[in-house]
Amino acid sequence: MEPPRDTVSVSQLSDRARTIFRDIVDSYLAHGAPVGSRTLAKSGGLQLSPASIRNVMQDLEELGLLSAPHTSAGRVPTERGLRLFVDGMMQASEPSPAEIAAIEAEAARAGASLEEVLARTTQVLSGLAQCAAVVAAPKSEPVLKQLSLVPLGPGRALAVLVGADGSIENRLLAVPEELDMGALDRAGNYVTARLSGLTLAEALDRLTREMESDRAELDRLTADLVAQGLAGWSTDGSGPVLIVRGAAHLLNETDLDRARALLEELEAKAELARLLDRAREADALKIFIGAENELFALSGSSVIAAPWRGADGRVVGVVGVIGPTRLNYARVVPMVDFTANRLSRLLG
Repeated sequence: MEPPRDTVSVSQLSDRARTIFRDIVDSYLAHGAPVGSRTLAKSGGLQLSPASIRNVMQDLEELGLLSAPHTSAGRVPTERGLRLFVDGMMQASEPSPAEIAAIEAEAARAGASLEEVLARTTQVLSGLAQCAAVVAAPKSEPVLKQLSLVPLGPGRALAVLVGADGSIENRLLAVPEELDMGALDRAGNYVTARLSGLTLAEALDRLTREMESDRAELDRLTADLVAQGLAGWSTDGSGPVLIVRGAAHLLNETDLDRARALLEELEAKAELARLLDRAREADALKIFIGAENELFALSGSSVIAAPWRGADGRVVGVVGVIGPTRLNYARVVPMVDFTANRLSRLLG
């Protein structure tokens, strides 16, 4: 039957219905199999006949909280039922000392770059949760050391940018034909002398201010050429660094078709980044169950994601896990939250 559209709250359920619903969800999350009335009756905790349990299960199904797979007489929680459980009934546990130690060991790794720490921490989180794990962080902007402009012919020049970290990048630039070749040397010398040690955004800002106050020591055409080159680098690849680890864990699922669909969805990095932005904008841990997010609607997967912050307290990235809807939410939610807090302390 078509599930009702009205929201169901825990308070609307009787004590008996809450108990049966919780037992079904707990069993499903632990074993991934439909739960039947006879199984619940044999557990001994309810002291109800299978017929009485079936009546309650039918009521829960009519509320849209349970469904009956066609291959089984048992029931499984729907995505709506899982949402009710997570929001109103779940009792989250703290990460174990071993889990805390494993995450701390990678977050505190001495001498490692931030990206390496993020990759290693994400790998550990993936192993602990037995899911794919993902982290999004702002792409670090290179710091200028030197700029050389090499003429290639009328209207063209090669810009060679050397970063403070030793990285070298090349760009082709369109050059006004009326610009003399000596201006290319002046432009390179200006950047090296006046803008070295600054990020691209900082260099653009200083160039703009010096041009406005006539302190740039460059003519307008040459200054525009420098600004064009810096702007091109500052916007190139400016999206977040997205690290995904542990996708192989998803192949452990019994539903291989669903696992393959999820792996294909993980390849949509741009869409995944947009999904994680929803957790960033929420400013707190978010749980997306199944069709609640468009990206994983096909595989019916869940995402648990939490933002992490820089030294100024502002959100700079998101860390989370992706897996089947039958995640152990009570264990994984605090684990993701702890990882986000640990990354925040790393930058604090």
